[in-house]
Amino acid sequence: MSGKTYGYVRVSTRVQREDRQLAAMQAFGVPAERIIVEKQSGKDFARPAYLQLVQTMRSGDVLVIKSIDRLGRNYKEILEQWTGLTKERGIAIVVLDMPLLDTRAGRDLTGTLIADIVLQLLSYVAQTERDFNQQRQAEGIAAARARGVRFGRKPLRMPEAFAELAEEWWHGRVSAAQAGRELGISRTTFTLRAGEWCTAQGLGKRTV
Repeated sequence: MSGKTYGYVRVSTRVQREDRQLAAMQAFGVPAERIIVEKQSGKDFARPAYLQLVQTMRSGDVLVIKSIDRLGRNYKEILEQWTGLTKERGIAIVVLDMPLLDTRAGRDLTGTLIADIVLQLLSYVAQTERDFNQQRQAEGIAAARARGVRFGRKPLRMPEAFAELAEEWWHGRVSAAQAGRELGISRTTFTLRAGEWCTAQGLGKRTV
């Protein structure tokens, strides 16, 4: 299959780093000028950089991603995107962490069948992990309330990336100020809520 090769790199928050994904793209041979980096949640495909990229691509082009969850975390939409790109538009996809998920030319019927099965399994796992993180956040808040922790006069719903950033902060990989800016809340609010959530998760002693 001839055409241009593009790389898509995604991280969920602005404080997360994309170094490993970029290194994998460069090792595969994706030209630096055709590597698209986006810092946005994978809950759906309403992502400006991704949408612009796939609109630019043509039949015969190749889209490279490091893992299936970098493409997205919504099971149904991942399958729809995959089918739309590979079977309807003739764009190949290569998933670096899973060699079976490589739709470039040269696959027989058995190889295609195996790839489809693996895709469905990994897409399901990607969404399950996202759902589990949201469940842990809700359970942590419920556990804190059961212990008598007060959350203020008005309930404050934490943004989607809260649980991930709270855990990063607990292990000393992100500062409270960085996390607060990312979530659009104050450092004090983040520290209070993150401390309650992490304690409820039984994460042990906090790393300073």
